[in-house]
Amino acid sequence: MKSFFGHPPGLSTLFFTEMWERFSYYGGRAMLILYMTAAATGLNPGLGLTVVEAGALYGLYTAVVYMTNLPGGWIADKFIGARNAVFYGGCIIALGNLALAAPFGLTSFYSGLVLIAIGTGLLKPNVSTMVGSLYGPNDIRRDSAFSIFYMGINLGAFLAPLVAGYFGQNVNWHAGFLVVAIGMTLGLIQYKLGAKHLGDAGKHVRTSSDEEHAKQQKALKNGALGLFGVIALLLVLHFTGIFEISVVNISNLVGILLLVIPVVYFGFLFAKGGFDQAEKNRIVAIIVFYLAAALFWSAFEQAGSTLTLFADRNTHNSFLGMEFPSTWWQSINALFIIVLSGVFAWLWIKLNKMKMEPSTPMKFAIGLALVGVGFLILVPAAILLEKNGGKVGIIWLLMVYFIHTVGELFLSPVGLSAMTRLAPTRIVGQMMGIWFLGAATGNFIGGRVGGLFESFPLKYIFLAVFGTSLFAALIMFFLVPWMKRLMGEIK
Repeated sequence: MKSFFGHPPGLSTLFFTEMWERFSYYGGRAMLILYMTAAATGLNPGLGLTVVEAGALYGLYTAVVYMTNLPGGWIADKFIGARNAVFYGGCIIALGNLALAAPFGLTSFYSGLVLIAIGTGLLKPNVSTMVGSLYGPNDIRRDSAFSIFYMGINLGAFLAPLVAGYFGQNVNWHAGFLVVAIGMTLGLIQYKLGAKHLGDAGKHVRTSSDEEHAKQQKALKNGALGLFGVIALLLVLHFTGIFEISVVNISNLVGILLLVIPVVYFGFLFAKGGFDQAEKNRIVAIIVFYLAAALFWSAFEQAGSTLTLFADRNTHNSFLGMEFPSTWWQSINALFIIVLSGVFAWLWIKLNKMKMEPSTPMKFAIGLALVGVGFLILVPAAILLEKNGGKVGIIWLLMVYFIHTVGELFLSPVGLSAMTRLAPTRIVGQMMGIWFLGAATGNFIGGRVGGLFESFPLKYIFLAVFGTSLFAALIMFFLVPWMKRLMGEIK
């Protein structure tokens, strides 16, 4: 293979690796909250959780999936390299999906979620880092490459709810999880066969000396001991009656961690990182992008919680007289991405040549505004439901998903590209982890908002999300000139 849509052939290997990993993740996510809230008895039994419990667990799981990206990026940077991290992570994800497919109740269910979270932490940030490694820092194809790569993500996300969701809702939930396990296995086979196209991308660790390597090994050992210590402490507190280990309480603790971790991490970078002023400026820009991304994902990722429940309970899921499973709604965003990704990839190159391409901060501001507008559209639908009861037509969610998709294309692939350009070379994997930590925060908030589905009027939930997103967009807009100065020559 000489090229892949005008890009290095290694992009095709990473494109399909990420496609199958996202097939695995989004296939499971499409079923997750419906499986958890389904009755524990019947033809296709679920876990029988309340909406509040399911929302808390959904937010906890999807947050931890992205939280593990930070240590996953660090482990790749310092110990095993991005290429090995991607393969090991994929193997662990496949095992996690098999655990979900096993009909052994909550034990295998929780074990599967933990394994998927660990595996995703190793795979997700490092496959994106390897895409950036295929290009020089000033290669104008970089944003275009990430848009194409993003199309691979969404090809997997489009197919998974259709296939896995169908098996999950029409055969049984465990069959649906088995489908996504098979998908991840196919991705691993493809990754190994296509490794010859990757050159040196992801092969090397970024430890500069034996002394530094020893320090990193000590940090890894201390981190593992600290994690086991926290688990042991929680068990002691639980059995002594001081703290109850429950989904909601653990979710609350993770919410606190999502506030503390970035503060501690960025504080450490500025105090002990040894960066020059230009690097520090770019790290400040990364912090702002991180906060903006967290707010964006807190609205957008309600697709798997609030919007899934809205689709299942309040939408007449019928097209041309044919009924379809509510899980299929999870494919709509991905379908729009597939259609529009090529358009945006072409658009950025065209506008760049015309010297009219919006800066990265401006793209973020537009993305935040659009995700808010999507929820504003749902307010009239919520008012109609409150007034007339019954269900609304599919046009409402179709409009929401289209607007959200356009907003996503303004922010998400552009953000991935910005992280690889702005991050100092020796911490690029960690900075990709920070980017996904923003997604973790957003997923956590989205899950907890979904838990309010039965407690608050929908119109107020949708208005609150709209107002928050619009406010964040306005702040980002006014910060654009300052952000451009922080980024220096990297726009």
